[in-house]
Amino acid sequence: VGWCRRDGTRVSEVHHPARPSSQALGDVRGRFARTRQERKEGRGRGREGMAAREAPETGTTVVAVRYGDETHGRTGVVLGADSRVSTGTYVSNRASNKIARLAEGTYLLRSGSAADTQAVGDVVRDAVERLSWEMQESPSVHVVSQITARVAYANKDRLLAAMIVAGWDRRRGGQVHGVPIGGTVVNLPWSVDGSGSTYIYGHCDATYRPGMDREQAVAFVQEALALAMARDGSSGGMIRMVVVDEDGAEEMDVRGDHVPLYHEEIDVEAVLAVR
Repeated sequence: VGWCRRDGTRVSEVHHPARPSSQALGDVRGRFARTRQERKEGRGRGREGMAAREAPETGTTVVAVRYGDETHGRTGVVLGADSRVSTGTYVSNRASNKIARLAEGTYLLRSGSAADTQAVGDVVRDAVERLSWEMQESPSVHVVSQITARVAYANKDRLLAAMIVAGWDRRRGGQVHGVPIGGTVVNLPWSVDGSGSTYIYGHCDATYRPGMDREQAVAFVQEALALAMARDGSSGGMIRMVVVDEDGAEEMDVRGDHVPLYHEEIDVEAVLAVR
């Protein structure tokens, strides 16, 4: 307060247009907070604008499972996701890719808001690249999952992002880390997330077997996704999978017309006609 310029004006009285005051920042933050709350609760000024102000419903299904026998050192992971991107009842993209590469041997499964999860993936990928330059090697799956969880936790009030980080490294082999909404990170033998996951938790509990081989793990992920897509209207399209082990990563796709049908998707009349 005691500092003055040569013209006699105090520093506290000098206006800095490039640096807004704390009161102005508070007003802006409050305005955005109120806008988010109005969208969340569906409140608007007038009935005609209420639908546009409501937060869009998002949905997907992502699955990851670890396979192999750790005692013999041959392990890996299988990641899978549907390809439908929806906003409420509108399908905006039927062939998207929800599996993103974060580092060598480490991949991210994205569910929730597509914009939020893409932003998290970009931030984590940038941090991993800089860390790789410092370490002169690619970070482990565990380290990448911790970075992802930190980004999610630091922005938990602004993100709708439920993710799974999975991959293989020479230290711990195949690993699956669940990073649900809020930024928690948990090491699991298998993990599912997204709106379709609620339909297949019981199926995954009943069919998962420790020590599954690669083919069994691929079948496990494919069947779980097909079952979720049959029940969840926000999940659909095709099935995309990535298998990661010590030999590298292999991408696998199942076209939409080749995805197994279940429940009400089966054409009963066609089946009876064949019989």
